[in-house]
Amino acid sequence: MLIINNVSKKYKNGKFANQDISLTIEDGEIYGFIGPNGAGKSTLIKSIVGLHKFDSGEIKLDNLTLKDNELAFKEKIAYIPDNPDLYESLTGIGYLNFVADIFKISKEERKELIEKYATRLEIKADLANSIKSYSHGMKQKLALVSAFIHKPKLLVLDEPFVGLDPKASFELKEMMKEFVSKGNIIFFSSHVLEVVEKLCHHIGIINEGKVIFNGDFASIKENKSLEEFFLERTDNE
Repeated sequence: MLIINNVSKKYKNGKFANQDISLTIEDGEIYGFIGPNGAGKSTLIKSIVGLHKFDSGEIKLDNLTLKDNELAFKEKIAYIPDNPDLYESLTGIGYLNFVADIFKISKEERKELIEKYATRLEIKADLANSIKSYSHGMKQKLALVSAFIHKPKLLVLDEPFVGLDPKASFELKEMMKEFVSKGNIIFFSSHVLEVVEKLCHHIGIINEGKVIFNGDFASIKENKSLEEFFLERTDNE
């Protein structure tokens, strides 16, 4: 379970990037986190993965609190930003082995997992090439393989479908469903609301640093689409 309890983060000018955000994401859940540009999505995401220090509140994964157990917390998560920053001097396989070494994955297990995910995302044939020769979509695929091979409890994805071809997009959706079926958690942000609507069990909407909606799709009344509901809520704020 991922618990975000009263998390706040202020800019230097005193304005809140995140204000008293509290969310609980259960095991086995894909949670969609959406909002307009500048609403505070990325700030919260970077707080969850330990890249931003937050001013108050608590973030907890299972029995680990981020502030008190930062290293152990980070060992249980994987984060894919919207523009993955990879070590471009390495080959694809070199990068995956680097990640596998950090997470102490055995040579036998890493070989099996790299084969599995690289084949599904159709990047296996490119792993011997330098990352600097990769397109944006290929870098995205490599980052996704690196996340899945160390079997995190929490997978944080920020616009993961950007740059992916239709086949890879389909495979990623299936991989996400399989991942949470094992009791893991995905915290997922995207501007493509149709994908969020189809994939996610619950959603949160953030605007001007505050969560203005947190619930499941049954809470969206009058058979509105997520897009209609989102626009209605954010336009009224």
